[in-house]
Amino acid sequence: MVRIILASQSPRRKQLLDWAEVPYTVVARSTDETYPEGMPVEEIPIHIARQKANETNSYLDAAYHKQYSDKTILAADTIVVLDDQVINKPTNRADAIRMLTLLSGRTHKVITGVVIHTDHYQVAFSETTEVEFYELTADQIEFYIDKFKPFDKAGSYAIQEWIGVIGIKRINGDFYNVMGLPISRVVRELDNLEEPPAQPE
Repeated sequence: MVRIILASQSPRRKQLLDWAEVPYTVVARSTDETYPEGMPVEEIPIHIARQKANETNSYLDAAYHKQYSDKTILAADTIVVLDDQVINKPTNRADAIRMLTLLSGRTHKVITGVVIHTDHYQVAFSETTEVEFYELTADQIEFYIDKFKPFDKAGSYAIQEWIGVIGIKRINGDFYNVMGLPISRVVRELDNLEEPPAQPE
């Protein structure tokens, strides 16, 4: 498989690529993660992932044109959605407690947008997983936040950590999507890169 450029510093995405034995090099750039007001929630993570891919592509073209003249960039963004409202990363401990309290005992969606960018075209898609929490006690929420400090995670939790082990009742969809990357779909899309999608006439 072709070595890809991973436009992310996420340890979870790197771990999933390692598990799938996909070779990669990390080249992540600071990117504007805002999105137009009123954009449908299903489109938001694709929009942000495309911004990440384009920013990384522009950087590589400007700084390392010869070295990366035939490149494949993988970018992704994951959001948590409850009642059609996006729950972002917490700003502090109190915000993290607020978020997990909102998710407690309810079902929410985790949507990951993925963009695979080559020098010839882009492939973009999203994956949605439904996650249902048991009712969480205040002690459980505070213990998790104080020990695991999930301040870099949308929704203030990681499914593979303690809170997921004891707190999640069921999921409907791709488990790894909740970690930050629908890795099986990504591998299949990378395998198909040798046959570029037909372009509209």
